[in-house]
Amino acid sequence: MRKGSTLACTAALAGLAALLGLSGCTETGRPASQPSFYADLGQPGARLDTGQARAMISAYRLNAGLGQLVLDPALQAAAEREAGRMAAADRPGSADAVKQRLTSDGIRSADANLSAGYRTLAEAFSGWRDSAQHDQVLKRRPATRMGIATAYAPTSKYKVYWALLVAP
Repeated sequence: MRKGSTLACTAALAGLAALLGLSGCTETGRPASQPSFYADLGQPGARLDTGQARAMISAYRLNAGLGQLVLDPALQAAAEREAGRMAAADRPGSADAVKQRLTSDGIRSADANLSAGYRTLAEAFSGWRDSAQHDQVLKRRPATRMGIATAYAPTSKYKVYWALLVAP
């Protein structure tokens, strides 16, 4: 590689790193601020960044030739209830049971990814993407709306419960 193209590549990578917020480091060499998709949600008071979750899932869908999703207040409230329900029961829920509850609440044609044990949004997203069944929900073609929530259960072996709901 020529020196000019090496410098151009280095500058492009530095620009990308700055854009992604990866360039700032503290004196200890650790990033000054950690992206919210790496935030540990397995602790008291931790909050999921739903905007970041929506952006991550929408970018994945765009890469697959699908449309972006918007956060929907009704789906968000339902996701929060489902995550709380799983945490209270100390076990992952059933997508079929969630769909029935959503239908009785007037939310039709919704799909759900329910899981437990992922401590960060990045882990949950990777797990869903790598599971054929969960990936189908992420890539559901008619989906335009979503809700996503976590619930923390300190005495559970899973610690963090996840509910992602998508609907047209």
